[in-house]
Amino acid sequence: MTTETPIARLKVVLDNVKPPVMRRLEVPVTIKLDNLHMVLQAAMGWTNSHLYEMRFSGVSFGIPDPDWPDGPADARKVTLLNILEDTGTKSFKYLYDFGDGWQHSIKIERVEPALPGNTYPALLNAVGDCPPEDCGGPWGYMEALQTLADPKSDGYKELSEWWPDYSFSLGDLTRRVSNLARPTTRAPRKKAS
Repeated sequence: MTTETPIARLKVVLDNVKPPVMRRLEVPVTIKLDNLHMVLQAAMGWTNSHLYEMRFSGVSFGIPDPDWPDGPADARKVTLLNILEDTGTKSFKYLYDFGDGWQHSIKIERVEPALPGNTYPALLNAVGDCPPEDCGGPWGYMEALQTLADPKSDGYKELSEWWPDYSFSLGDLTRRVSNLARPTTRAPRKKAS
């Protein structure tokens, strides 16, 4: 990517959970939607163990299924820039894990030039730990938090043995995202001798 490639600043909010879970990212507008999915996985702390879908103005993108012709369009073939140019949308939905139904609201806060020497995608801010995979979606997660808050509640012992004892620091999440990043400038090519 060159420094002429604009960057989109995204605010990502995990819907229907408390305490709030939010991430702020910068990604090149030329990022393909399947790669944006991987950036979102890294930034949130998800494990990329389930299907996903992105919805822009009623059009869905994800992993196409030949047995389901009405399913999502191929996310590997579309960039965020294509979406911005075609729809003009400033927000979209990202659904991860159709069973648990982790829905994220994503707002495109602004598009601006990349800073020379920076690498993108970049995680700018993270608030709240992402729920663990396969815990029953937002409602199962909220119920689990209530159970874990009361050691006398039914199910506390069993749940506390299963419930992962983890949290991601901003540094952990930043490293996960930076592993996907590329510099905004390229070294000049050497002339063949």
